[in-house]
Parts: sequence; C-alpha cells; structure tokens
Amino acid sequence: MSPDHTDHTSKIVGTVWGLLILNTLGSAGAETIIPLPRSLIQMVTMGALGAAFALALAVNLQLRIRPSAFVLLLTLLLVPSMISSANLESGFGALFRCARLALFIGTLWLLSRWWDGSPTFVRHHIRMYFAVLGSVAAGLVISPGAAMPELYGGRLVGALWPLTPPQIGQYAAVIIGLTVLLVLGRRTDRASAAVVIVPSLVLLALTHTRTATLGLLIGLALAIGSLILTSAAARRFFTWTVLCATVAAVGFSSALQAWFLRGQSQENFSNLTGRAKVWDALLAAPRTTSEQLFGMGLGDKSFGGLPIDNSWLAVYQEQGLTGTALVAAIIIVLGGVALLRPPSLPRACAIFLISYCAIASYTEAGLGDASPYLLHLTVAASLLAAPAAATPLSTPEVPRRRIPGWARRSEVT
Repeated sequence: MSPDHTDHTSKIVGTVWGLLILNTLGSAGAETIIPLPRSLIQMVTMGALGAAFALALAVNLQLRIRPSAFVLLLTLLLVPSMISSANLESGFGALFRCARLALFIGTLWLLSRWWDGSPTFVRHHIRMYFAVLGSVAAGLVISPGAAMPELYGGRLVGALWPLTPPQIGQYAAVIIGLTVLLVLGRRTDRASAAVVIVPSLVLLALTHTRTATLGLLIGLALAIGSLILTSAAARRFFTWTVLCATVAAVGFSSALQAWFLRGQSQENFSNLTGRAKVWDALLAAPRTTSEQLFGMGLGDKSFGGLPIDNSWLAVYQEQGLTGTALVAAIIIVLGGVALLRPPSLPRACAIFLISYCAIASYTEAGLGDASPYLLHLTVAASLLAAPAAATPLSTPEVPRRRIPGWARRSEVT
C-alpha cells in the first residue's frame, strides 16, 4: 500500500471519528446565541452518524474487522435494548434509539480494523474535542452572558452549540489527561501540549464540574502510577504534582472549597444536587420480571421527568439487569486487559480513560447507549489491541524448467 493511500485512509478514519463525536454531542442544553431548532440539531447529529457509517464502509469494503471483546459485549447489549424497546413502553423513540445504537456499533466494528495499540485514535480524540471546546471558547468571547447564564448558576455552557457544563467539563478533562500522558511519553512537545492544556483547564474551571475534575485527578494518578517504575518523567511529574497540590490545598483551601461547593447548602450537596431523590424513586418503582431483566426500553435517561444522572441506574431503567451485567463486563474486561499489559504509554492512556468513565458513571449517564463515554472506552480498546502481526513475505515459487530427453541422456553418459 502506497504512503499516499495510507495517509488518505488515515484522514478518512479521522473524519469518521469526528462524525461519531458530532453524533454524541446531543441536542439538549443551554440556549444558544442563534436559536437552533432541536429538530435541526437532531438532523445534523443523526446525519453525522449515517455519514460516519457510510465512510467507514467505503474505506473498509472488504469488511475486515478485528476480534474485540469490547465491541462484542456492546453488540450483545443490543439484545436487551431491542427486547425492551419492542414493548413500546418508551414509545416509538425507543426503536429509533435502538437503530441508532446498532448503526453506532456497526461503525465501531468497521473501524476496529485500524486498532493496533498505537495512539492514533488518542490524537483523533484530542483534535476533535479540542475543536468542540474551541466553539465553546468562541461563544464565551462573542457573548459572555449567553455562555455563563444565571439559569446554570453562572457556569460555562455552549453558546454556539447547546452544551451543558458537565459535557464541557468532561471533554476538557479527557483531553487534558490524554495530552499530559502524551507529553510524559514524549509523543508530543511541551509547546503543543500547552496550547491544548492551558485553555482546556480554564474552561474546566469555568464549568465548576466536580465529577470531571475528580475523574481527571484520580484517572491521571492511576495512569501515571502505572508508569512510575519505567518512566523517570512520570516520577518527576508525579512528585511535582503532589508538591503543588499540597501547597494549593494549604494556601487556597477556602477558595477551593467555595469552587467545589458552588454555593450549595450542605443538604443539597449531600444528596448530590437532588440526584439521590431521583435514584431512590427509581429503585422503589414497581417492575415486572421482564422489566427487571430487560428494562423499559431506550429513552432519554430520565425518570419521572428528571434526569437519572447515573449510568448504572440509567442502564437498569432502560436495559434491566441484563444490560447492567453487560456494561459491568465491559468495564471489567477492559480494566483486566489493561492491568495485564506491560507498562507503556498506550496502557497508561487506557487506564486513564477506563478509570475516568468508571468514576463519572456515578453521576453521569451514558454507558448503555451511544455517548462520549462509549467513545472514550473505544479509544481505550484501540490502545489495548495487540499490534497486527506482520504478514510474512512468501518466496515466489521458481517454475521448474523442462529438460529435454537428449540433455538427460548426455548427463548420464
């Protein structure tokens, strides 16, 4: 395969990944500077998924896929999703969401051909989400009032595309963590990393997103910890981070506490901004045996009109105990494979992504449906994939020459 063809294919794969990210941005959020009808946003996001599948199929017409326990478990997750959605308890929208999930998983199967343990998809991930954060920063510059409305308590939202503070915090935290690891692994220079990390840190701080901040800190600690024995740069970074964190905790404790509480009362903070009340009501709701096993069907991750904001309870609500077991298997399989791999940069990036998703799953929904969290785990799966074995060059068979009879007789004599 020529280098030009390889570069062209790589660009198409990167485009497919960007379209998948566009599909998972969602259509609900803050009011934008220019009002965007929800139907238009949904048309764009669903069109992005269809285009992603078509491009992935065009670049992989031979349907070459890699065996992947991760995508296999996602495919199995379609079973309880379809069984519960077929009852139409969540309306015809549930079947539409099933079709979307199937197309999403099909695209991942087609992309699995390029999973080789390299940080290729890490770079795609950082580029695409940095572009999304660029739109958030542009909205903040154009209209600070729309970007930090009182409706969200002055937290940063998307003013050009409807994005909520938790979404922005998630994207910022993920690309910060991945970029830090690339610097430690000497896969990028510090100047390029600073261009990504510094503005992303500012946007993360403006969102006041506690889950994203904790996921970033704990995920980075686990990822860097996996490199400490083999990387002097990781040891230096860990030491300086602990020192700076200690100084910050002592010198800015009151400011950090105020940022963390976001002006909430202790009671509101203890019940997780009202989430605990929704969780208790969801668990107390009566269910049939079928609903316990397979759920109510894919919906908008809400209960009683309020967001569930917990991946495990959202999966239990929509895909039942069967779906919950499959999602748990996904996390366990990816985490187990990561622990069995020798220390390396790809392993550290995978550990960061897996741990971040596991931490965020407590206060954010998305592990059971097409979402950024599944894309994070997909990047982790691509990093943990074994490099494709090189195909040995076969020695061409030399055709045997026919020796005339008179020549054989002369050799005998």
